[in-house]
Parts: sequence; C-alpha cells; structure tokens
Amino acid sequence: MSSIVPNYRTIQELLQGQSFSIDEYQREYKWGRENIEELLTDLREKFISCYQDGHTTKEVSGYEDYFLGSIIVSKRGGKHYLVDGQQRVTSLTLLLIYLHHATMSIGHPVSDNLKPMIYSDNFGELSFNLDIPEREAIIESLFNATPFSPESQDESVQTMYQRYQDIETIDLAGELNGALPHFCYWLMRRVGLIEIATDDDRSAYAIFETMNDRGKPLSPVDMLKAYLLAPIKDNEKRRHANKTWKKEMLALASWSGEHEPDRDANCIKAWLRAQYAQSIRERKARATDRDWELIGSAFHRWAREKPEILGIGDQSSNLHLINTRLPFIAKVYRTIQDASHQYITDLEPLFYNAHNAFTWQNTVLLAPLTENDDSDTVRRKLAATATYLDIWLMRRVVNYTRVSYSGSSYAMYLLCREIRGMGLSKLIKHLIARLEEDEFSFDGHPARGRFGIEDWRLNQFSRRYIYHFIARITAYVEVQAGEADRFMEYVDRTRSNSYDIEHLWANDYSRFADEFNDEEEFHRWRDNVAGLVILPADVNRSYGGKPYADKAPHYVKQNLYAASLTEAAYSHKPQFNAFIQRERLPFKPYTIFGKKEQQERRGLVKALANRVWSPERLYKYL
Repeated sequence: MSSIVPNYRTIQELLQGQSFSIDEYQREYKWGRENIEELLTDLREKFISCYQDGHTTKEVSGYEDYFLGSIIVSKRGGKHYLVDGQQRVTSLTLLLIYLHHATMSIGHPVSDNLKPMIYSDNFGELSFNLDIPEREAIIESLFNATPFSPESQDESVQTMYQRYQDIETIDLAGELNGALPHFCYWLMRRVGLIEIATDDDRSAYAIFETMNDRGKPLSPVDMLKAYLLAPIKDNEKRRHANKTWKKEMLALASWSGEHEPDRDANCIKAWLRAQYAQSIRERKARATDRDWELIGSAFHRWAREKPEILGIGDQSSNLHLINTRLPFIAKVYRTIQDASHQYITDLEPLFYNAHNAFTWQNTVLLAPLTENDDSDTVRRKLAATATYLDIWLMRRVVNYTRVSYSGSSYAMYLLCREIRGMGLSKLIKHLIARLEEDEFSFDGHPARGRFGIEDWRLNQFSRRYIYHFIARITAYVEVQAGEADRFMEYVDRTRSNSYDIEHLWANDYSRFADEFNDEEEFHRWRDNVAGLVILPADVNRSYGGKPYADKAPHYVKQNLYAASLTEAAYSHKPQFNAFIQRERLPFKPYTIFGKKEQQERRGLVKALANRVWSPERLYKYL
C-alpha cells in the first residue's frame, strides 16, 4: 500500500533544491491577469498588515503566516510530478524570477536567497526547478532577461510570457519600495502550503478526485444561494428561484463557450462592491478589512452579516434579488465580458480598458446601473463610464503613476460610491466634472515633478501602455483620414507577424554623439514616445538598425501615423490633409530626424493625445 504524506511547506522548503514536472496529459498553464493580480494583491495586503517602517529583517520572522492551499505530488522515477498545483507553482516561479531581478537591481543580497528556488546547481549543471522541457526556454529567457518571442509557442508558454509581463506592469517592487527585501523574506519563510505526497499515481489521482469531487466543499456562490433561499417558504417559488439562480450562474461560467468556474463568483463580487459596499479598510498598518475587502474575500459571509445593506432577509426581498436584480446584473456582466474581448461598435472603450488590463473595470461599470435601465441606457452608461476610466487611466500612466489592482483600489471604491445608481445625464456631467478637476493631465503633474506625455518614455512599467497608446493614435489618425479602424489589427499579438514598437533612431549612440552630452541622455531621448512608431515585426527587424534617412522612405508603405514622417504621405490624401487643417495638428515630414525634430514631434503626440482622450467624448453618450 502506498504512503500518503501531508506536510506543511514554506515556499522556500517547497521549491529550494526540489524540481517539479507534469505529465503530458496535464492541462495547460491557464492563469489570467486577474488571477495574478489577486495573488499579488493578497500577498501584498497580508504583508503590509504586518509591516511597519523601521522594522528589521529579523522582525519579519514574527509576521503572520499566509496559507496558499494544498498541492498534490506523485513521486516516481526520482521526479516529483504535480497532479494538482501547477498553476500556483508556475505563478510562484514567475513571481520569484521577478523578485530576483528587482532585488538584484537594488543590490540587495536577498536576491541570492531567491535563486535556489528558481534553479538548482548540480555540480555546475543548472536545472530549473520547474522541470518541464517545453517551458524551459521561456523560464531561461525570463531569468536571464534575454529577448523571447512567444509567437508560435504552445499555449502555456504564451500564457507564462503574458503573465510575467503582467507581474512587471503591476510593479510590486515599486509599490513596496524600501519594504521589498522584507517582503521577499516573508514570502520565502512565512508563506506556505500543504504538500500531499504519494509514491503512487493512482493514490495521487484518487486524492485529487476526492478533494475536487466527492469532498468538494460548497463554494461562496453556493453558500450565498442557500442563505438567500432559506427564508423562502413557498416551495414552488423557492424551486423557481433556485432554477433562476442556477441558470444565471451557468450562463456566466459558460460565457463564450469557455467554461470558467470563477466567473460567477467574480460577477457577484463586482456587483456587491459596485452597488453596496459602504466602507473600505483604512490605509494604514494593522487596519481591519471593511465592506470592500470582505466582499472580495468572502461575499457570502458579508451578505449574511449585512442583509440591511443588500435589502434582503425575507421571502419577498430575497425573491426580488434572485429573480430580478441578479438576472439584470448577470446579463450586463456578460455584455461587459463580450465587449472586453471583442471590438464592439459603441462599446470600444470597454475593449481599450481590457487591453490595458484594467481589471477594476468589471466592478466600476456596474455602479451606475439600475434594474429599471433599458438596454440602450445600459449600453450608454457602460460606454460613458468606460470612457472616463480610459481617460483617467491614460492620464496617470503617462505620468508614471501606478494603476495596478491594489494601487487603484481606493480610487475605484470612491468612484463607485459617487456614481452609484446615477441617471445617464447626471452620470456624464459628473464624470466630465471629475476630469476637469483631475490633478493629472497630459501636460503633467507639477506637484509631483512630472512632465507629462512630452517626457514619457519606454521602461518596464510603461511598455504595455506605450504600445497601446501608439496603436490608439495610429488608428485615430487613419479613421480621421477616412480609412478603416485597424486598432484590433495593431494589438492582436496572436496574428503572425504581429506589430512591435519601432525606434526611429537605431541603438547607436555614435551617430548622435554631437547632439547629446552622454549615452544615457541619448537613450532617454531614443525611448521617448515621440521617437516611436509601431510596425509589423518583420519590417521592424529589417529596418531597425538602419539610419533614419534610410528607413523612413519605407514608412510610407506602413500605417499612416508612421508614414506621416515622410513627404509622400501628404500627396493625394485630401481627407488626411483636411483632418490636419481642421484640427490644427502639427504634422510634418522629416528627411532628417534628430533632437530638434523629435522635440517638434512631441508637440504632435501631445496634441493627438488630447484629442483621442478628450473628455468631450463623453457627450456622445447623452
């Protein structure tokens, strides 16, 4: 009989000097951005609840533990096979690689402690602790910070690449700042899980099936349903309500033909936060969770403890919530999901925010809705609120301000409270007034010493947003010139020969040494948003190293924004020239492109940004 051994392991104990494989028939690595954000937010919030300025590293040993659940491991042939847990182990590996780079960049020795949890050194032969041959190249590339193209790779590799970009964008290191080394020690030694190990596959899978089938506990969605159905004494009405609940939850989980069991819970969290949360945890150490956080972690308990806020508790009110309010919200939530994944006419702002991975959108868009809104009003409210978020977000990222899940949580809570249940006209006026009073703009944020879009350049934080920005202004210019809207084409990373960011200047300081004081200044200017366009990857590779004068003539065959650098783009283009005149935009062709020319181009970029992200866009939804 095989032995089954459960052990509590810290992250360090689990991963240091131990490698994990998966069988070929195991499912792919599937975690989405929302999963990564939730993990990082939960870890950060737990750590921050214990951390105080001035704590020594030794004091971290007294911080509270954080439990990550359990994994099931089958040991055979000298290897450890993950039967259950590859999503978490893979995600932890990506996080550890990120933390290794972040701590190494500040010269902190904890980076050396992180390395043995990423790879093992067996007499000089390195092997990664996530021992899956198909994924070795991506892990090696991320660990060594070398270029990697996910094109034509399998689903898991592409997902790992995307989730690592998400981890970089979330910028946990920037949020933690000086507390980063303490966080790393806490993660290694105070965060853990239960490893259930057996030396027999049949036993391992029997445990897995028991934990995920016969022994599966009720989910928060199930428990909320049971609580709501309990006061309904009329058997027929209770059966009908139960049927309605199951129908709506199944429709959410099976959206777009893809079964995602957490989508029903995510919908309920978003709904309750958007329309009912009355409080949020104070932003200080040792503060306790309030409505906003409690709904996120255990909404079924919150509903049971706060029935007066939900307006439930008897048969009549509970039936109304299940039969009327729930179907309305579930239908709208599916619309939000549709528009977040597809480029739908009049709902384009939802796609823009989803492309920028702003996951609070799902919550905020529900705030102004009421069950009495007709379908046209619902769509207008969704589009108007999403447009506000689009402008709010872009104004901040150009000023290097974080808009991560945790970093924007408080702002989104306040926004939901303000716009909750607003009529369409009042909503639009309120959102416009908010933008007019906003301290952030494309001109900058003087109090923070920022210079806005004219000083916006590529870095680890900004790359995602600069790519989105250039795709947006490129598509805008072409639409205004009478051409098709190609935004979806520009941001589709799954298509062969997808678009990449192209520097107008090659990476060769010697060509510009007479214009700059040193190489560092040259790179700051080279990475400026005004010195960038987007081009198909093969074109980028072909022209990337050439001088501007040699490659610029080829831009005329590309998108109109890139082509506008050349004289030929203005010939026989009456609608383009009319657009330039109408909007008084400083478009200009260049035969040479140096420091002076880029400075001029910065003015064009800012002018385009102020049109694409103009608050006046909201008026169209009245």
